[in-house]
Amino acid sequence: MKVSIVTDTDSSLPAELAAKHGIRLVPQTVQFGSQSLEVGIDIDDRQLFARIDREKVMPTTAAPAPGKFAEAYRAAFDEGADVVICYCISGEMSGTYKSALAACDLFPGRDITVVDTRLASMAEGFMVLAAAEMAQQGAAKEEVLAAADELCNRSFFYVALPTLKYLAMSGRVGPWIASLAGALNVQPILTLRDGKIDILERVRTQKKAWRRVIEVTELAAGDRPIERMAVCHVVAEQNAHQFQMQICEKIGCPQDVILVELTPALSVHTGAGLVGVIVVTGK
Repeated sequence: MKVSIVTDTDSSLPAELAAKHGIRLVPQTVQFGSQSLEVGIDIDDRQLFARIDREKVMPTTAAPAPGKFAEAYRAAFDEGADVVICYCISGEMSGTYKSALAACDLFPGRDITVVDTRLASMAEGFMVLAAAEMAQQGAAKEEVLAAADELCNRSFFYVALPTLKYLAMSGRVGPWIASLAGALNVQPILTLRDGKIDILERVRTQKKAWRRVIEVTELAAGDRPIERMAVCHVVAEQNAHQFQMQICEKIGCPQDVILVELTPALSVHTGAGLVGVIVVTGK
């Protein structure tokens, strides 16, 4: 039985990594006025923030239409899949899960399972990778689902946000709060909580924020080894490399650390300059 894996681009999976593992990526949409741009096809983080800074306008985001998921399902079945499993960004953050479910109605009698991961970025992405690795080994549907699901409680997401400028532009915080935070050099640390990205702490200065992200990651891991790690960033690749060096000096990093962009449908809600880490600990 052949199992095929589908996910959305809010998983932050690099296209080449997805292709290596046979994962189909369904693009989220970023919309500037009447112009719709597909993540990973028409726009990336750098292009997104160059346009925001140029036009001084924040775009909106939209979940993929059911037809986009239907295209991915159809391609999988056309290539011989018996089963399709689709992993989606948390339903608390997006309508993606509902859209992926709606697409199933176009395939009566076919075996499609849609999973609300209640995660985002590479926390979602690592679930997808675990599923794809099992599928490539020829595992049955139930084994694939179990392997991915088992990662949820061992996944941790911590990122430092250097500015509230973009949150103020989007209306998520008042401009005076962003201005005050900027004057005081306050940098929020974000985490995933109850299916949403939420503020964990507020720290002064980038140096202290990075140090705190490393500390809370170490606390989350406890005595367990870190099996998987991704360093994520938003238009801050050089900083991400520096952060990776710092965290790997402090805690035991796996051999293959993945460097990823957050991707536009997520980064538009956080802003440029973000750096952080997503880890999966041992059992």
